[in-house]
Amino acid sequence: MQPRGTGVDLLLPVLPFAAMAAVAAVELSAGPEVGYLALFSIGPAFACVSGTVRRALLVGALAFVLCTAAACYDGLFGSRRATVALASVAGVTAAAALAATLRRRAERELADVRSVAEAAQRVLLRPVPTLAAGPWALAVSYTSAAAEARIGGDLYEVVPTAAGTTRVVVGDVQGKGLEAVETAAVVLGAFREAAPEEPTLEAVGARMERALNRRLEGEEFVSAVLAETTADGVVTLLNYGHPPPLVVRADGRAHLAEPARCAPPLGLAALGPAGPEAHHLRLGPGDQLLLYTDGVTETRDHAGEFYPLLERAGLLAVDHPDGALEALRRDVAAYAAGPLKDDAAMMLLRRRPDGPG
Repeated sequence: MQPRGTGVDLLLPVLPFAAMAAVAAVELSAGPEVGYLALFSIGPAFACVSGTVRRALLVGALAFVLCTAAACYDGLFGSRRATVALASVAGVTAAAALAATLRRRAERELADVRSVAEAAQRVLLRPVPTLAAGPWALAVSYTSAAAEARIGGDLYEVVPTAAGTTRVVVGDVQGKGLEAVETAAVVLGAFREAAPEEPTLEAVGARMERALNRRLEGEEFVSAVLAETTADGVVTLLNYGHPPPLVVRADGRAHLAEPARCAPPLGLAALGPAGPEAHHLRLGPGDQLLLYTDGVTETRDHAGEFYPLLERAGLLAVDHPDGALEALRRDVAAYAAGPLKDDAAMMLLRRRPDGPG
């Protein structure tokens, strides 16, 4: 759905005509002694802000006609003052047409960038299955801070295995721009290749670490959480320097699944202590697990306070996981009261209420 126009967007089309009408009224009331004729050039100057080149030229032609008519009314037509005013209108009109041409070109280039970014997002962040193995339901949400690109360095993926389990990853690449997107592609490629093959989640993480070591330079890194779910509700978590997942029980109780041992992000294993220790928990029917990136918890309000995710866990008490994530996403956006400062990815795993206990 296209966003609704703001008040400024609705005002821009009529602004040139309103400005010229105001100048005409002032000129007629002030008389020839003051001399506001050159101010008719305000019309074409405003016209280049929105609309086409043709519109800018039409507004400029109208301003030229109004300036000529006002000069005749004041008995100044042919005078130096009127000639300078008409030259000003013509010059500003030419500049407005050029500015409109450049603006339209920039808009087309931005549209191309957006289409390429959306194609890249569809390749990197493929639609995930709404139903995972066994009694699990799943939903994802991605909000990019780069509105013009609509894609950033956050990532997620879901891969079922032949053993009947489901493995997922949610991660956050250090940095922004195309380099972050390239790194995200490396992480996702390694996870998609390793998740169906490796016998343990630790082996999947090791494969991702090796892939990143071949790609990254210096101190670049990727924080991530890997999770594996089974049909009986057991979840295994590996946390690589990432915000801890949120566990929401069916009765509304919520807590953060803090890792048993802190571990460095992927790409920094050689610089830190041993890798993460597997953290096991069991989710009963109706329980939920939210994996997210720091774009959610580091969102600040007007007072500079971080988003209180644990306090807002009740927003996930919606019948469908997609609706629950949408409610949380809207609340984060409202809390920020403006564009997010960082990308925000979320994945919600919910144990079906009718699943086996």
